[in-house]
Amino acid sequence: MRIVVHDYSGHAFPVQLSRSLASRGHQVLHLYSASFTTPQGDLAKRADDPRGFQPEPIVLAERVDKANLIKRRRADIDHGDRVVQRLATFKPEVVLSGNTPLDAQRLILEATQGQGAKFVFWVQDLIGQAAMRLLGGKWGGVGKVVGSYYIKMENRMLGQSDKVVVISEDFRPHLPASIRNSPRVEVVENWAVLDEIPVLPRVNSWGEEHGFAEGLNFLYSGTLGMKHNPELLVQLAAKLTGLGRLIVVSEGQSVEFLRNRSAELGLENLHLLPFQPFVRMPEMLATADVLVAILEPDAGVFSVPSKVLTYLCAGKPILLAVPPENLVSRIVASNSAGKVVPPNDQAAFVGRALELAQDAGAREQMGSGARAYAERTFAISTITDRFEQILKF
Repeated sequence: MRIVVHDYSGHAFPVQLSRSLASRGHQVLHLYSASFTTPQGDLAKRADDPRGFQPEPIVLAERVDKANLIKRRRADIDHGDRVVQRLATFKPEVVLSGNTPLDAQRLILEATQGQGAKFVFWVQDLIGQAAMRLLGGKWGGVGKVVGSYYIKMENRMLGQSDKVVVISEDFRPHLPASIRNSPRVEVVENWAVLDEIPVLPRVNSWGEEHGFAEGLNFLYSGTLGMKHNPELLVQLAAKLTGLGRLIVVSEGQSVEFLRNRSAELGLENLHLLPFQPFVRMPEMLATADVLVAILEPDAGVFSVPSKVLTYLCAGKPILLAVPPENLVSRIVASNSAGKVVPPNDQAAFVGRALELAQDAGAREQMGSGARAYAERTFAISTITDRFEQILKF
């Protein structure tokens, strides 16, 4: 098959899928945004890549401005237009598109079906629902109009898609009634690139380079955006004073918030770093004694943080401030891979952190539980089997 896998964010696990599909003889064009600031996977062409695998960035004139909604929408449309141009030359039989802003996704869907190809909507987040939750109360009612517009757009596209892949069964009740129980809807939970995140020694080159080889390290790595509450990280660093440090690897406005709050409180144990190259990810995660993730209460079941799946591979305990109904909460709790608290319970969050800081034995057991789950669940051959069936029409 001639397949386009379009992953706007450029995450590690979709490009692993593209490589795996290409290894089975398919021609796979892997498209992603090179203008959106977020942690990305190994997207460069490698010497050992299958002949049919072709990664290609979509490059805009400037970086995507996440804070300016008008500029962001223009950038999304520009991205979609550029993907459409590439589809016209590659001529795929099927397009799998996920992690994609809805204004871009609409253009990609219309172009795909206009060429007579099949379109598979890979639902990583219910973006319309998220827009309503995050914007609904803003701008004197205008935010609600914007949220409603994107819910209707998303639902229309889901109905028009040839197939829909959702990453959790929890998403199904929130799909349009016309497809909710349709055989066109498949559930494939996200995964992490297990083979590329080996368990490494706690003391390693990355930690030594940054001065983190000694002492207790709590580490947050990934996007900090509207779905998160960075003040939780500020309070965590404050409580760890004298016990250890908090390392935050991220970029954007929330990092500036952390920098300002750290200066206000004199937090010498809060360390802020930009996104690291994917090749250094295993060392970075190995440097942590505890890995941290947070999600806002109203995100509920609508977002499954991929960073947590990557954390599981590293074999380290996980401290989660995530709604209990979220899939990753259930995974971590049921596999004894860490501690989970509601995202609005700051006292519980720092309390569980202190428990982990003071119990090395519990940290080791939880880390083993995390890695064991990843090894049982993240086999790319089995995942590729599922997607091959989904992409066949």
